[in-house]
Amino acid sequence: MAKTILGKKIGMTQIFTEEGAMIPVTVIEAGPNTVIQLKTKETDGYDAAQIGFVDLKESRANKPIKGHFAKWEAPLKKYLAEIRLADGEAYETGQEITVADFEEGKKLDVTGTSKGKGTQGNIKRHGHHRGPMSHGSKHKRLAGALAAGTYPSRVFKGNDGPGRMGRDTVTIQNVELVKVVPERNLMLVKGAVPGGRGGIVRVRYAVKAEQ
Repeated sequence: MAKTILGKKIGMTQIFTEEGAMIPVTVIEAGPNTVIQLKTKETDGYDAAQIGFVDLKESRANKPIKGHFAKWEAPLKKYLAEIRLADGEAYETGQEITVADFEEGKKLDVTGTSKGKGTQGNIKRHGHHRGPMSHGSKHKRLAGALAAGTYPSRVFKGNDGPGRMGRDTVTIQNVELVKVVPERNLMLVKGAVPGGRGGIVRVRYAVKAEQ
């Protein structure tokens, strides 16, 4: 049974159970993925499979990319990911991984890239409190003191301050797979997942749920 699949976040909606309870879900168009390359302990030191998602036009691929896919006699794909294989887990090049390989009701880990928010201040970025807003206050939304002045006369590394926020790799753990729609390659997972609409996500069976 396949445990990992690449997909695209479509958006959020809601579904209702037979009892009438409303469940917020994220719709993910997952697969079909194609196994492109296989790695083994004998040749690479570990067992893994490279999977591809979304067909790539030949005119959009350079020679190294074309050579890689030609070596494994695989179709060109736009997105690639490598998955480690557990003992006894076997794949073949050209094999397809679909949402039908996943079971409804199971727990999933979903990894994606969070929305980028650009440069933000320390209050929004780190949740700091603001200073007094009364007249004459010089400390409203500033970061405040970062180090002593005379000694060591420098700012220590690691202080929380303004800077780039978002666009990080984020994993949401133990989300429930509510429904699978094989004919449309859709997975409906409970709650929100990282990233905006159209973002590429990596879905796998939850690691902690298996322990």
